[in-house]
Amino acid sequence: MSDNAASTTKEFTEEVAPRTTTLRNKLGYAIGDVGNNFLFDMGQLYLLKYFTDVLQLPAALAGTVFLVAKVWDAFMDMSVGTWIDNRQNIGPRGKYRPFILWAAIPLALLLIANFSVPDFSVTGKMIWAYISYMIFGTVYSISNVPFGSMIPTMTRNSQERSELASFRQAGSNLGLMLATIGFMPIVNMLPTDHEGYTVAVIGFAVVGVACQWISYFNIKEVYKEAPKPKATKEDLKKSFKALLKNRPLVTLCIVNLFTFSAFNLKLAVQVYYCEYILKDNTAVSYLGFFSIGMVFVAVALVPLLTKRFDKKTVYSMGCVIWATADILGFFFASNTVLLVIFTSIAYLGNGFTSALNWALVSDCVEYGEWQSGIRSEGMVYSAFTYFRKLSQAIAGFVPGIILTWVGYVPNQQQTATALLGIRGLMFFYSAAMAIMTVIIMHYLYPLTEKRYHEVLVQLLKRRDKDAVVEATTVKD
Repeated sequence: MSDNAASTTKEFTEEVAPRTTTLRNKLGYAIGDVGNNFLFDMGQLYLLKYFTDVLQLPAALAGTVFLVAKVWDAFMDMSVGTWIDNRQNIGPRGKYRPFILWAAIPLALLLIANFSVPDFSVTGKMIWAYISYMIFGTVYSISNVPFGSMIPTMTRNSQERSELASFRQAGSNLGLMLATIGFMPIVNMLPTDHEGYTVAVIGFAVVGVACQWISYFNIKEVYKEAPKPKATKEDLKKSFKALLKNRPLVTLCIVNLFTFSAFNLKLAVQVYYCEYILKDNTAVSYLGFFSIGMVFVAVALVPLLTKRFDKKTVYSMGCVIWATADILGFFFASNTVLLVIFTSIAYLGNGFTSALNWALVSDCVEYGEWQSGIRSEGMVYSAFTYFRKLSQAIAGFVPGIILTWVGYVPNQQQTATALLGIRGLMFFYSAAMAIMTVIIMHYLYPLTEKRYHEVLVQLLKRRDKDAVVEATTVKD
């Protein structure tokens, strides 16, 4: 980008998209995702191992819980997004913030229920697991879809959105780091694993609620819109058709199906990798501290990189780093130190993509409104999270099937085939998904910074014109 172009872009940004968030708002948004992760990551990190090694459920059956529940969650995200977009009674707390406040305690109680399965038969345990995890996912949608939909209402400034997305990712990874470091030591302190899992989850659930409430009191919706007229079936059809025509959104959804399934699958499998390949359960805590800690480096670098390069370029750059580290890890991560080194580099690359997702999906909101005339933050965000939930279904289902296929037996010495299957799940799957993401982003994602600015200028001019017409009509 030339100096003149950069100067023009800066002037444009300051004129039509001024900065509207404070450091307090950004920190509040970050703390909200610490809470989200305390309440959510327990399932992604430890629930599969709780099912297989504590409840003694067959791995393939345990994996189906994730498949069914996450597909259900994906549809719930779309339903919640549609409902939120079409709410009529919006109070002084705002359109999105109240959900963060009221959903926190039910979400915590349901999380505890997931790790407190009674001593039923296998069938009874499976029924409990299905029901509790599906209800948990529904309530999480009610909390998380509004939380993620807030960025377009907090600022229109593209750079500030990148900063908010980075703060959110920092909060997310702080929550993930603390959950990875602190959970298993608590479990190991208790007389039995069953008691340990329950007590650890209760502790993280309580702190998660506190973090969400802190977030509620420190973020605000700057750009508030009047409630929309009650949507008809025809309006909803138009909105869904507009989503399908939103090329940046569709592309972003597809690549998140790849990257997020890889990320979550790695989180689920690393517990098995440390126990059965490295024979070092404490390695999970080291991974949490060093490798997830590297994501903070990525979060700090993203705002600097996006000042020089398009977000699309930085996104692909992260995937290249990620894929390279995981390929090397498959061949060389034979001890705890090497595992931490290669996984840390992979998470650095992943941090670029994770930090930018929320900024990119906010850009898709404006693009969709410019393209179709329909603005729907909730539906855009829920469409995005729909694919992320599908990716979580893959991340929970695939390990269960592969572990069964390679002959995994809980709490026993594993065969060479089983160990190879665990290594492949840990490294090759995520490397392949990262490479696919680079290819798809390069060829299909159309929003460069220049193009986004053009879209936003035209959109704001259209809004001003519509406002003048409406005012004239009212006057007449």
